[in-house]
Amino acid sequence: MPRTARVAPGGMIYHVLNRANGKLRLFRSDEDYLAFFRVLRLAHERTPVPIFGWCVMPNHWHFVVRPNEDGDLSRFFGYLSLTHATRWQVAHAAVGTGHVYQARFKSFMIQQDEHLQWVLRYVERNPLRANAVKRAQDWRWSSLYTSLHPANEHRDLLSESPTPRGARWLHDVNRPQTDAEVAAVQNALKRGTPLGEDTWIKRIASQHNLQSTLRPRGRQQGWRKAATNP
Repeated sequence: MPRTARVAPGGMIYHVLNRANGKLRLFRSDEDYLAFFRVLRLAHERTPVPIFGWCVMPNHWHFVVRPNEDGDLSRFFGYLSLTHATRWQVAHAAVGTGHVYQARFKSFMIQQDEHLQWVLRYVERNPLRANAVKRAQDWRWSSLYTSLHPANEHRDLLSESPTPRGARWLHDVNRPQTDAEVAAVQNALKRGTPLGEDTWIKRIASQHNLQSTLRPRGRQQGWRKAATNP
């Protein structure tokens, strides 16, 4: 059965996530991370999408990007995932042992306002939330670390966020997010639901045929009735 085409118009901002298959640890050494960033650079040269944030963790990664053209999101992350997986299998003598990633990458659209700030904080807080570091800025493989080290070799891959981070950004990333913010981001991750104000979400869902991502699970009949009587 053919895959459903991904809805990813250019000009929108997205959070993108992919995870290793099973309990596979993708990044076991500095060289593993550096190899991934070499592929990231190749992907960026092929399809130069602006990248506003990232965090590469031992078994998954997050990005916040704004593709320029329709299809750029799939071109960029399809190449990144496939090329990295192929090279990883060769480097770890694992060719033919199964999938490296769970599936296609997941993504959701983000409104360009405080919701983008929520997502950027969520992404850059990831190592802190996982107890991998005591301060978020100490995780070498994140955009937060990179932004604080102008001479970092990956600095040129990072674009300025369209919503300024502000003078207290470091403090804001290191303090816990509200339960509501975390729940909203995690729901968007799980369902592919656009993240923003209610009116914006409804408009984007209608424009791009994403109403199914808003549908309460287990209540499909009620959703259809509500959708036809807004």
